[in-house]
Parts: sequence; C-alpha cells; structure tokens
Amino acid sequence: MNRHEKDVAAIAAQVKELYSQREPFRIYHGSTNSTRVSALERKRIVDISHLKFVLNVDSESRTALVEPNVPMDRLVETTLKYGLIPPVVMEFPGITVGGGYAGTSGESSSFKYGFFDRTINYVEMVLANGEIVMASATERSDLFNGAAGACGSLGITTLVEIQLIEAKKYVETTYHAVTSMPAAVEKLQNVVKCEDQYDYIDGILFSKTKGVVITGHLTDEVSSDKPIRTFSRAKDPWYYLHVRDCISKGDVPVTEYIPIDEYLFRYDRGGFWVGRSAFQYFYAPFNSFMRRYLDKYLRTRVLYTALHSTRHAQPYVVQDLALPISSASEFVEYTDQILSIYPLWLCPLRQGLQPTFNPHSLDSMLDHKSTQPMLNIGLWGWGPSKRDAFLKINRDLEEKVRELGGMKWLYASTYYSETDFWDIYGHDWYNDLRKKYHAMSLPSVYDKVKTDIEAETKVVKSSWWLWFLSIWPITGLWSLWKIEASGQRQLADKFRWESIEEKDRKDIE
Repeated sequence: MNRHEKDVAAIAAQVKELYSQREPFRIYHGSTNSTRVSALERKRIVDISHLKFVLNVDSESRTALVEPNVPMDRLVETTLKYGLIPPVVMEFPGITVGGGYAGTSGESSSFKYGFFDRTINYVEMVLANGEIVMASATERSDLFNGAAGACGSLGITTLVEIQLIEAKKYVETTYHAVTSMPAAVEKLQNVVKCEDQYDYIDGILFSKTKGVVITGHLTDEVSSDKPIRTFSRAKDPWYYLHVRDCISKGDVPVTEYIPIDEYLFRYDRGGFWVGRSAFQYFYAPFNSFMRRYLDKYLRTRVLYTALHSTRHAQPYVVQDLALPISSASEFVEYTDQILSIYPLWLCPLRQGLQPTFNPHSLDSMLDHKSTQPMLNIGLWGWGPSKRDAFLKINRDLEEKVRELGGMKWLYASTYYSETDFWDIYGHDWYNDLRKKYHAMSLPSVYDKVKTDIEAETKVVKSSWWLWFLSIWPITGLWSLWKIEASGQRQLADKFRWESIEEKDRKDIE
C-alpha cells in the first residue's frame, strides 16, 4: 500500500499540473500501437501501467484490493490460493479489472450478480483536477454508478475493492440442446428462474435450427461416470466445437465437469469462434492438427492484436447487443436475414442501477429501475466487403436494437450520430456528473467511442496504405507481423513484471 499510495500521489500531481495548464491528456495502461511519441505528446500521457498488482486478499471479509491493470487470469490465480473467486469473471483472461469497471462486462454469472461493476465495493479515482477520491454505493454514489461503463471519462480508476465468493474445484456443466432461437429463449427464461440451482448460464446458437443452453454449478464433488474436461492446452478442443459435438449425439442433456479455472476462460482459445475467421482468410484447413500447430496465434490476447491492426482494412462485424429477452428472437431473425452470422453467443443479464452506460432496456430509463432480464447477443463475423455496405449494416443493427428496446456494448465500433447517441444514453445526468467532478476537460464517452463515418470513409478512400492493406493476403501478413511485434513487447513486459515482483519480495524480506 505504501508503494501504491506513492504511485497514485505522483499520478494525481501530474494530472493536477495538466489541469492547471488546461492541457488534455491520455492514459497509458501498458500497451499501445504507437511506435513514436513526440516530446509534447509524452508530457500529455499519464502512465498508470505500473498499477497492476493484487495488493491484498482478505479471506475473512471475502474481498480483494486490486489495481486497475490486473488481468483476469492473474486475479483468479491469486484469489484461488485463498479458495475464493470473483463472482463475475470476464471470459477473456487479458481483460483487466479497470477495463471491466470502466467498460461493460457481463458474463455467464451476470444473470445472478449483474455486470462486473455490481461486484465492486468501492473504487479509488483520480479526478481530472488531480483530486484523489473514494466512490462507493454510500459515498459519492453518483460517481460510483456513473463511472461504471463510462470509458474512463469521469476520472482515472487507481484501486478497486472486489467482492469474492467461495470457489469450488469444478463447474458441473450441462448442455441442453435446443432447435431454434425461440426455444433457446424459453429454456433460458426457465433456468434463469432457478437462480439458486445454477451459478453460470449462457448459450450458443450454431444455426437457425441448432443451439444449446449451458448451465453450470460450482461443486467439489465429481460423479465417477462423468468426464472431466480441460480446454486450455493446445491439444484440447476449442470449447464451442466440443459443445457442438456434445449436443450432436442426441437430445438428452450432456453433463461433464470442468476445473474452475478452465471453465472461467473456456472461450480463450479461438476467442469464442472468431479465430476460425483466420483459417477462412488464409484458406487454411480448419482441423485439430492446424488448431494445435497454430495455437499460440489463436488466444484472445493475440487475436485482439490482429483485429485492431486491420480494423480499417477488413469488413469484420464485432457487435455485442443487449435486448429485452422478449424481443431477442425477433432480433436474431433480423440478423439471420441480413448477415446470417453464426454461431451467436447468448448470455442472460441482470440489469443494473440507472442511469448508466451499461446496456439496459430502454423502458427502464423511464423510472431508472431494472425490469425484465436482458439477453446479450454476441454477433461476430464477416460483413459486406464494400465499405458503404459494411457501414450501413452496422448502422442498421444499431437502429434495430434501439427499435427493440435494447442497447449495445460500447467497446465495439459505434456509428450513432451524436444526437442519436445521447437520445439513447441520456446527456443531462452525465453532463451534470462531468461538471460536478471536474471532468469537462476530458473527452466524453461519445468522443471516445464514436466512429466519424464521413471522415473515416474519406481516409479509407484516399489512403494508399489502407488500400494496400486491404489486398489479400497483405492484410493477414500485416496482422501476423503486428502479432509478433506485440508478442515481443509482452515478453519484455513479462520480464519487467517479474523483476518488479522480485524487488518487492526482497523489500518485504
């Protein structure tokens, strides 16, 4: 804590100085695609990359004090030593605690606990004027709730106290086959009602006529007639392919046991199923040998690098939408007609407190109360190759979600006009918070997530580099180069992390 307090004091002093000079700044979390930074830009960068440690785990209170850049796999590894786990764990191991709070994270336990921020007791933040404050449900509750999902636009999160629950060795996982989206919705509604019976619920729709609802129950007991499965090793199957094979054997539910750490990150290899797109791009055989041989390229940390490096050159749809569960089937019918992207991820969600940038049904905005459960639909796959058609498809998706009373995750590309964006998310409550907590000098949420369609189209059409990148197989080769470069940076960062830990250990001794 002494080290942490000194680090935060230094960050606050830098922010205060920039605020007094009316200088905008950006935050460096520990990775960047930029290879050259000017001296002026360097002065405007607030580096919080060193805030990446689990400071304390308290078994008695079942809480953990965690800095914002701690990734999920390190957090789970640490808390499991105490027989505890966070109630909501993002499925991708590289997602950080700070990212889960400042962004939106709804996972397979969110039908029970809500979004990740609902499992946080308090946060420490450095406001845009350099003031260090604490925010919780009872202290600065408006900031605590408003900053959740606000993309860091109200201040810099520097410390989080997370709730923990008792861990078990395994998740007893059962796969229930369904034959349509309406059947999946009906099954999800039924199992969500059995909150005491299940700890995890999600689903996969493989096609219009084939899907699965997956239920999980934490347990220390293993039935001798049921298998134990793992999914993290290169020789293991990708999780979604394994599930598809399980339900293809018949209509009877299939049950197996998955070690808890394996279950929490079961979608890491292949990034759910996004990794298959790389095989399609290179016309490579999609078989177990090739998946095993290329395994190091097919984990989510690497896939994210590839996706971001070719964002303008590839027509890839990356959208997470949250719909009232009553209108989810209509939305899937719509996406089947315009895109026919499968599989789709299905994840029931408990709505949080309003107002917020976390997805919620639009009818709940009228009285700021949670109503019916929502269903997260993950829509990830190839879109139209022509830029204009690609933009129109994404904009139409946003309009359809709004028409059906839902919202989208803001981590994906956002194509709303500014007027449409604030009509959905509400400007007055957010602007009041920005004024109250001195955040008017920071970019707004809309500034951070918007896609300027006109400007981007002009850039794409006039840039020879983006044109060159769009040529097959240049796009894929560029992605591989970025992956290798990123891998070297991650390796260097790993050694730096370990040297810091060694220094801390010697200081303690």
